Amino acid sequence: MVEENRHDVLTDRVYEAVKAMVMDHEIAPGARVSIDGLARRLDVSATPVREALARLEADGLVVKRPNAGYRATELLDPEALTDLFEMRLLLEPRAASLAAENAGEEELRHLRSILEEMRWHPESGARYAEYRQFALLDQEFHEALAYAAGRPLLADAVTRLHAHLHMFRLNSAPGAAGPTIDEHERIVDAVALRNPEKAAEAMATHLRSSRVRHRPHDSSPRPHRRLGAPRA
Repeated sequence: MVEENRHDVLTDRVYEAVKAMVMDHEIAPGARVSIDGLARRLDVSATPVREALARLEADGLVVKRPNAGYRATELLDPEALTDLFEMRLLLEPRAASLAAENAGEEELRHLRSILEEMRWHPESGARYAEYRQFALLDQEFHEALAYAAGRPLLADAVTRLHAHLHMFRLNSAPGAAGPTIDEHERIVDAVALRNPEKAAEAMATHLRSSRVRHRPHDSSPRPHRRLGAPRA
């Protein structure tokens, strides 16, 4: 049992380390990922690296190709960013509306507690280490709201978009914490008032504002140190 816990802790540590490299573009978008290179850099065996990459594949941050190993996924281009927000605008205002009808008191308390924790972690700097906790709480808020709608398939669709990872990887939006928390609070207030129309409107407004905040500042990639082989 102790060995199993140690293994889990090691895998989590490697996962977070490699995730930070992808989010900060130390592993360049589209670059091949070297399992052996990561293992040497992190001073671990190849096994936790493979396990971490499998989790990152589920997150949509790396992709595994037959006989070619892993590559970091490309950044969202303007068309893909538009598609992502169109999907969110279809799914999440509806989820907020249903949450206003179906959320229980425990679910409302959970949403409020996430908001309160976001106020304690308002960092949204340029690097993953600086905005990690805020981004995780932001994701947790949207997923908790979707599950409060009482529609498991809808909640699963919201979760599978991995929207927060893709947006923060594109632009970490320094200074976004305050507006994000205020917009979340308006959503929760509408849900608590059992007002489906207002909840849907508040969510749509939040998503449109979020899209502006996370829009790339320019078309040039962030400075990074490449890890792994260059793209073929």
